[in-house]
Amino acid sequence: MASHESPPGVTSRKASSDFVQQLAGYGLTTAQILYRMPDHQGLLQTFLWQHYDLYPHFPELNRFLAFWKRELEGPLHSVVVAHSRLIRPAELRSVDGLFLLN
Repeated sequence: MASHESPPGVTSRKASSDFVQQLAGYGLTTAQILYRMPDHQGLLQTFLWQHYDLYPHFPELNRFLAFWKRELEGPLHSVVVAHSRLIRPAELRSVDGLFLLN
């Protein structure tokens, strides 16, 4: 078997682009965007945006918000951001016991 071939019974697949981004430090970012209705400035509407982005600068979110300001009519009121790295170092804890399996 050549070194680039998979072992018998194992199919070769590429990692998803989302997984590759997570390995590069991207985390799942959710932004709750409140904006004013174009025809009724006193009313607020909500829009949820979710994408993989880099903490703390959030380049993807900033690109989206720049697009919003440039192309859409509803002026932004506020943006609340939540971010979580989905792939992170494992947590190791000591255990106060020994478990034996037969």
